[in-house]
Amino acid sequence: MKKEKNPSVDQFLDKASKWKEEMTLLREIVCDNEELAEDFKWMHPCYTLQDKNVVLIHGFKEYCALLFHKGALLKDHMSILVQQTENVQSARQIRFTNVSEIISQESAIKEYVRQAVEIERSGLKVPLKDTSEYPVPEEFQRRLDENADLQKSFKSLTPGRQRAYLSYFSQAKQAKTRESRIEKYLSQILSGKGMDD
Repeated sequence: MKKEKNPSVDQFLDKASKWKEEMTLLREIVCDNEELAEDFKWMHPCYTLQDKNVVLIHGFKEYCALLFHKGALLKDHMSILVQQTENVQSARQIRFTNVSEIISQESAIKEYVRQAVEIERSGLKVPLKDTSEYPVPEEFQRRLDENADLQKSFKSLTPGRQRAYLSYFSQAKQAKTRESRIEKYLSQILSGKGMDD
C-alpha cells in the first residue's frame, strides 16, 4: 500500500468478525489510488479527496460493499452499481459476497474509484429531488393544517430533514402506521430536530 494507513481503519478491520478478508482487499484496491486519503467516518473506512467523501467500505448481513457518495454520476459501464433504496438519491454501491468477486472485478473497481475521484475533483453535484417533489401524506398534512406551530417548525427544518420525515411517513402503507410514525416524531419536529438528532 502506497499511502499511510489510518490506525482507526486498522482497528476496525482487526475487530471485524464478518467480511474481514473482503474489506481488507477492498481497502488495498481503493488505497491504490494515491489521490485518496484514508479516513474513518460513520464507524467505517472512508476515502476522501480534499476532505470530501468519495467512497466508503461497509458491511451488511448479506454483503459488503463500496459505497460511492456521488455514485449516481458514475458511468456504470459494467452495470454493477446498486441504488440501496429508492430514496437514496446520490450514493450507489458495488456489492460483494466473497473475495473471488472482488478479485474478478478489481480492474472495474479501480476504474469506478478513478471516475469517482475525477467527479469529486470537478466539483460536480448530484441534482437532488426538491423537497416539494416529495408527497405529503394526508395524515401529516392534516396535522400541519391543524397546528400552526408544527407547520412553522417543519418549514424551518433543513430540506434534508424535511425530506427524511416525508419519506419515512410516506413509506408506511397503512394509515394507522403513518399516524403512529407521525405521532412518534411530533415532538422532534416541534423541537426543530431531524429524525436522527
